[in-house]
Amino acid sequence: MGIIGNIKDTVSQAVFSPSTLLSGRGGLHMAQILLSVVTFLLAAFRGGSSHTYWIYAMFTWAFCPIMTLVITIIEMLKLDVILNMFCLDWSDFTTGMAMSSTLMTVSVAITYANFYACLKCLYGWIVSIFAFLCAFVYTLEVLKDKFLDKKKGSYLAALPGFWKVMEAFVSCMIFISLTGYRDKPALILCVIAYAIPFPILPLIIATNILKKLKKCLPFNLDRFVFIFLVISVVLYIFAAIVWPIFMFRNNPRPSECPPSFCIWAIQFMVAFMTYVNLILFTLDLIFTLLGVCGFKRT
Repeated sequence: MGIIGNIKDTVSQAVFSPSTLLSGRGGLHMAQILLSVVTFLLAAFRGGSSHTYWIYAMFTWAFCPIMTLVITIIEMLKLDVILNMFCLDWSDFTTGMAMSSTLMTVSVAITYANFYACLKCLYGWIVSIFAFLCAFVYTLEVLKDKFLDKKKGSYLAALPGFWKVMEAFVSCMIFISLTGYRDKPALILCVIAYAIPFPILPLIIATNILKKLKKCLPFNLDRFVFIFLVISVVLYIFAAIVWPIFMFRNNPRPSECPPSFCIWAIQFMVAFMTYVNLILFTLDLIFTLLGVCGFKRT
């Protein structure tokens, strides 16, 4: 009866509460949704493109406001009380999503301005300005959560979880930048090395967020994460050695190589991001071995 009574008390707290929209957090959410939708529509009206950076930008300006809207509706209906009891740490999830959205919108604002804004591209500048405004309001929410509300995350908004988010984000940047590898077997092996850790990262993040699911696993998740990190470091060491050698051998930087449409610069971006992720995975492994900064020692 005690458990049933707790469930009834929790469900009874889930009531419609539009006052959440009038709070500072609610105002930020409305600004995020509005600016993201306006930026998406402006970019779509400008015209489509097969470029992966444009596709990534459109995905970001659609995904972030949808997640913000879902979070707003859940909090408005007080369903977060139920989720907090049965599934996840809601405060950790929302702060982590704000941090992830900030990472995505800031990167999109920079890449979009780099590719589509120029001295004679007024419309490109308009979209870029809205993109930076969108990134700004998401950054404001992170600053509010971390410094004004002093929220401390249990995983996603804490260093171990956000570190995994950064690893997944850098992996995404690598995949959207891949080009010029299809006729070179060594570079195809690098792509396979990038692909192996990538789908496992979201599973690790989701399992750590969903507390009940984590307890049901038939194996030790922390030990699995440690093995995953060792394999990821080995794979990225391989890619960090092989990609630059086989991509840039007999392929010097062209004399005219503007960053907005130079294939060589995009290929260099893959090499750079490979080293960034190698550092992230290596530090992740070291922190896990030492059990510092909130990382669980295995």
